Amino acid sequence: MPTPTFSKEILEFFKKLEKHNNREWFNDHKQSFKAIQSDAKATYQAIYDNLNKHDVVDNFKLFRIYRDVRFSKNKLPYKTHFGASFHRKKPELRGGYYVHIQPNNESFIATGFWDPNKDDLLRIRREFEQDDEEIRTIIGDKDFKSVWGDFVGDELKTAPRDFDKEHPAIDLIRKKQFILTKTYTDKEVVSDHFITEVDNAFKAIRPFFDYMSDVLTTDLNGQPLI
Repeated sequence: MPTPTFSKEILEFFKKLEKHNNREWFNDHKQSFKAIQSDAKATYQAIYDNLNKHDVVDNFKLFRIYRDVRFSKNKLPYKTHFGASFHRKKPELRGGYYVHIQPNNESFIATGFWDPNKDDLLRIRREFEQDDEEIRTIIGDKDFKSVWGDFVGDELKTAPRDFDKEHPAIDLIRKKQFILTKTYTDKEVVSDHFITEVDNAFKAIRPFFDYMSDVLTTDLNGQPLI
């Protein structure tokens, strides 16, 4: 059985939707959308299956094409991409994966922690305050950085409350998100080996996930919380 891939038709459909982002055009081409959506689901399923060969992912979610425009200045009704998230088995495993397919070389994968709750964020910051050596070893590894580079995401301009702004780990403590991304060209996305490339990138994140899962399931003395 051939390896599922994201087809050129997916990218072509979204290029057309970018030019005709209205309900009339979409309704006229709904059968085409359903066909590419079915293809995309099969490929996302293959990514999910690959992840479960080396991780425990309990489900994945393919996001809807319809935009929520209620509180947005952008009133265009449809997204011009596919996006799916993959959730690790909680509470013992933390972190998640995301795969975003969009034309014009705007596809990317992402991983990490998008929106840690206040208790988790405080626990992470206290860990960095106490000892930042292990996390710096992980994210500073040359193989890790060659795949993922550096963290992106929101951070405070100064120290959080009750933290020393002169602390040596303040660059990490200030962060509100711990996100890592990797971009792909259209040519890479439709290649036969794309989902293997994605899986290899996700494998490379594992030391970071193992570390963060350990932090978030123990207290500062290393005692289990679950």
